[in-house]
Amino acid sequence: MYHCPVHICLVGVADGFASVAEAAKPRPSFSHRFRRLEAPDTAAMAEADALFVDVTGHDALAWVRKALEAKKPRTCIVIIAAREQIDELAPLLDHIHDIWVAPLSARELSYRFERWLDRCKRDADAWRDNQYLEATINSIPSLVWYKSKDGIHHKVNDAFCATVNKAKDDVQGRGHAYIWDVEADDPACIESERQVMESESTIVSEETVQTSDGIRLLTTYKSPLYNIDGAVMGTVGVGIDVTQERAFENEIVEKNRTLETIFTTMECGVITHSFDGSRLIGVNQAALRILGYESEESLMEHGFDMVAPSVLPEDAQRLRASIALLKNVGDSVSTEYRVRHENGDILHVLGNVKLIESDGELLFQRFLLDYTDRKLEEVQKERYQKELIHALSEDYLIVCSFNLDTGEGMPLRVSGDEMRHLDELFAGPLQLESCIGAYLESAVHEDDRATMRETLSADYLREVLAETTRTHVNYRIVRDAEMEYCQATAVRTGDWKEGHDIVLGFRSVDAQTRDEVKKRALLEEALQAANKANAAKSAFLSNMSHDIRTPMNAIVGFTTLAGSRIDQPERVREYLDKIQSSSAHLLSLINDILDMSRIESGKVSLDEQPCSLITLLDDLYSIIQAEASARQLYLTIDTGGIAHADVCCDKLRINQILLNLLGNSLKFTNPGGFIRVAVDELTGAPAGCGRYRFTVSDTGIGMAPEFVDHIFDPFERERTSTISGIQGTGLGMSITKNLVDMMHGTITVESEKDRGTTFTIELLLALDARGTQAARAQAERAARTRSHAMRGSHLLLVDDNDLNREIAITLLEDEGFTVEYAVDGQEAVDLLKASGADHFQLVLMDVQMPVMNGYEATRAVRALEDERLAHIPILAMTADAFEEDRQKALRCGMDGHLTKPIEIDKLFEALDTMLG
Repeated sequence: MYHCPVHICLVGVADGFASVAEAAKPRPSFSHRFRRLEAPDTAAMAEADALFVDVTGHDALAWVRKALEAKKPRTCIVIIAAREQIDELAPLLDHIHDIWVAPLSARELSYRFERWLDRCKRDADAWRDNQYLEATINSIPSLVWYKSKDGIHHKVNDAFCATVNKAKDDVQGRGHAYIWDVEADDPACIESERQVMESESTIVSEETVQTSDGIRLLTTYKSPLYNIDGAVMGTVGVGIDVTQERAFENEIVEKNRTLETIFTTMECGVITHSFDGSRLIGVNQAALRILGYESEESLMEHGFDMVAPSVLPEDAQRLRASIALLKNVGDSVSTEYRVRHENGDILHVLGNVKLIESDGELLFQRFLLDYTDRKLEEVQKERYQKELIHALSEDYLIVCSFNLDTGEGMPLRVSGDEMRHLDELFAGPLQLESCIGAYLESAVHEDDRATMRETLSADYLREVLAETTRTHVNYRIVRDAEMEYCQATAVRTGDWKEGHDIVLGFRSVDAQTRDEVKKRALLEEALQAANKANAAKSAFLSNMSHDIRTPMNAIVGFTTLAGSRIDQPERVREYLDKIQSSSAHLLSLINDILDMSRIESGKVSLDEQPCSLITLLDDLYSIIQAEASARQLYLTIDTGGIAHADVCCDKLRINQILLNLLGNSLKFTNPGGFIRVAVDELTGAPAGCGRYRFTVSDTGIGMAPEFVDHIFDPFERERTSTISGIQGTGLGMSITKNLVDMMHGTITVESEKDRGTTFTIELLLALDARGTQAARAQAERAARTRSHAMRGSHLLLVDDNDLNREIAITLLEDEGFTVEYAVDGQEAVDLLKASGADHFQLVLMDVQMPVMNGYEATRAVRALEDERLAHIPILAMTADAFEEDRQKALRCGMDGHLTKPIEIDKLFEALDTMLG
């Protein structure tokens, strides 16, 4: 097949050798072309496939080097040299194919040249055979490998390299573990190769290998390889990837198994029998279960003949007649019939019979479906439809049924004296369009007729009821010149896919509609009230901007004036008094806002304790009298109407209510006016309770009637030139009203412009049968007047604010206390532990601090091992002013709670109590 042209260059050879060479016959597939050179010629030698160089009598080393430099990579070089020249050529012998030692006879030259031609032929044939082998093994998709006895792969094909994802140079010369990227050689693979070499036979097996494409299944054919001496030297293997084929086989098996499972377990029964009905070809379990038999044999034993014996006789004849109609292959018929099981149960069967052909034989293939449940549902649905019609007939004055496709209908009910005049419209067989049209013209308000005509049209109802079971439209009718609200309702019945049947009812919804209109009006009123409240809040924010800035301006201004006149003590004292007054007013504003916020959020709770109303009013008089006198007002408090003074109540909140009312009286009563507080106990209270009426009246400027109605609304303030300059938040009365409501009491107001105002509060309070509150109050007053016996104690102040610390330390040191401080809770705990139990007598603790807050610090102190340190009194001084903040402080272990800004008298009163 191959052809090998050989260009032979004879350099310096004698004519005798040239004649011998040129006379030699080329071997098969070979052809010769000769060229003679007297001396080495680089260009000529570069074209040669074989160089015969005779160096006898010449510079052997130089000639050979020129030949080596000129030759092509695969050119064969044969040197003819004298024996004494061989040693000189020793450095170049590795690059020379052969050396012939001169002198040579013509016969010897001919012999050697012929042998050289034979060797060239063998090399070419070996190259050809290797080409055949390489082309063969690399072109097939199967894996091919050659392995030595020790498991080394000496040769592999391209498919093998592609499978292991490695180059041939990385595979050839390597063992199984490296090639397949596993930790050790596969024992099964080693064993199969051992058996091949031992038995000297081909062994076929299946092997699983891990590749870059995942796990592959190979069918391997392994045969022995023989050495020249006939001994086994290794194995040759061919691996065919059968992963996909095996997957297909498994898939087919699985599908067949699945089909078999489906056939035997499917809910639908399947029967195949002969054309004459005498022989069963196949039947699944579902068919046997539906027909009421345990096995195919049982069915045949009971006498299956086209129709199972369990089919009810009245249905069996009809079923046979249906099957007899099938004449041509592919014909089919659907039937319904009933079967009776041995236990008496009757099943409804939906069946289909088809005439088929298999292997030239006509067969009947039948499908059976148990639709007993669906049949029962249909019966229930029919019953429901009848009940629906009946229900509509009960609730609706007019009820009709219509078919939307034909428009035909029948009246089901026309009742009620109010509708008697419509009897003629809904009498006898009806037509939807004409009947509804007449009803619209005779009864429906003209503004609603167009809408009614559209929504009760057959096309519209057919479209709407395809998506929902019912639809309705509201409209108005005119009766005796008055309008009445009505509603028409359409309900679909039956299977909508088979027919468009509806029930149409008309009823009066006048009462419900008018109630909805009333509710809508109430909602609109509520919306207006909410909008009004929002407007009031906006006005409040505007007022608060002014009211807060006013005392703030005084505080800032008088602070600046005091700083500039520090050398004028009287002026400074005057400024400080004004600063204190403005601060008190600012605090009052803030407290009102916070109180209102907490009341609205439901965070205010009543703390009912034993209390004397007389003591409460005495204290109230003490608080108010000074300001009343300063304003030149006459204040009287009358408690003569109290029969039971000792009650249980929230003293703080009642005091707050009365102070709010008296505060307004003080602000809005001109000098020379009168303010009167009276408390009377009323009759008719339940046992153990007293009903009390608190009256606060003044001769002040009064209020306009239109404002009296809104006095308890949040943020409301009357806007007149008389009171525009009087400070206030507009929250006091709202807070008062909310507190009274919390006590389940009532508050009313009577006011007349320029004549005065009277507030009346009625509360039901539990009586305190012990009557000890007066004594308790006296003891409290005695405690307040107690001398400051504990002044000089050593206190620890904990506060992270430099300004707050400076103020507190100065006030305490002025009263004789010794004060040390810490800037956070952790520092305070460390200072207490380092100072010992007797160093400090009390801790003044801020709450909001970095590192460790006051709550955490208190818990840490209470957990100290030293019992005396762990029980040191701790008084909270914090801006957290709400009741829940006080309760939280007490829960974490604090002994008292004061809110910032600190009132000096309350501070020293608390210190005297806790240190006493």
